[in-house]
Amino acid sequence: MHVTAARPAAAGFTLLELAIALVVVGLLLGMLTPSLTLRLEQRRLAETRQALVEAEEALLGFAAANGRLPRPAASFASGEENAPPCADDAACTGFLPWQTLGTRKTDGWGKLIRYSVTPAHANAVFTLDTVATKKIQSRSDAGELVYLVGSASACSAASPCAVAVIHSAGKNNWGTLADGAAIGDGSTTNVDEDANENASTRFVARPPGSVPGGGEFDDVVAWLPATILINRMVAAGRLP
Repeated sequence: MHVTAARPAAAGFTLLELAIALVVVGLLLGMLTPSLTLRLEQRRLAETRQALVEAEEALLGFAAANGRLPRPAASFASGEENAPPCADDAACTGFLPWQTLGTRKTDGWGKLIRYSVTPAHANAVFTLDTVATKKIQSRSDAGELVYLVGSASACSAASPCAVAVIHSAGKNNWGTLADGAAIGDGSTTNVDEDANENASTRFVARPPGSVPGGGEFDDVVAWLPATILINRMVAAGRLP
């Protein structure tokens, strides 16, 4: 009896099948990559916002313990507050003193967190009458600058300003990495980001994106209102 040998089963993919499989995998990766990138950026943004919240709480704790706020860090490499008193607002603007405060020093993109404080609140014990100097602006839908904190008038009891500003340069443009490497400005139209990079008394805080007059923007800006600081100081028995 003649028995016909069974045909062996295919041992693997043909070249055509392999090519089709690679195309499918490529399409799936192409669909997943934007989603993963978006989720990563959202996580970095959330980390940055949380870092600013923690920094504000640490500033309040420092003030309750010392009767004043800390001055900026001595340098990018030292997170201890600068020892000499600030001569002016520019001298009281720099990096968050993370070692003094016991907080993280960088944002979600690895850039050092910036910090600007009113000299009179950082150089000595302050009182209820000490005037803050930080103004915060945003932009209307039409692109006009509007005040969120302070006004066009000088900071005063009648026109109160913020005591301090804590901010991140965001993902794009400006900022300083933990090793001191400066990130350049990759745009010629980001007017509000440029303003924050050079600011000592007037800062811009607005949603990310591009608007007329202000250009693209992804800075993350927080500030310490005088009322919150005073309430904490009263609760700590530092102010009457």
